[in-house]
Amino acid sequence: MTKGQGQGFGFGLGKMKELTEAFKKAQQVQQGAKQLQEELEQMEIEGLSGDRSVKVVMSGNQEPLRVEISADAINKGAAALSETVTEAMKDAYNKSTATMRERMEELTSGLNLPGM
Repeated sequence: MTKGQGQGFGFGLGKMKELTEAFKKAQQVQQGAKQLQEELEQMEIEGLSGDRSVKVVMSGNQEPLRVEISADAINKGAAALSETVTEAMKDAYNKSTATMRERMEELTSGLNLPGM
């Protein structure tokens, strides 16, 4: 008998079972990621300027949806309005990023995936 004959690919049934479980987990994550993407697309996350005179609404995956500007914000002039809109955009962006991160952590928790 030559060396290595009859040993297959070098791993036994235990390793094959682990591999099968890993594939199942990967399929679950893929399904969950698709559902999560759909949920994020439907979400509306609001960002507000510090004085609450401007509201920016983004989807959960950071697609800008609309901007609402109060008369008070407009009356402050172009430079102040620009700054106020930027504040609201940053707030919406930060909230949508946090939401996305939280949902991804929920999706992958308990899966013991390396690097997550």
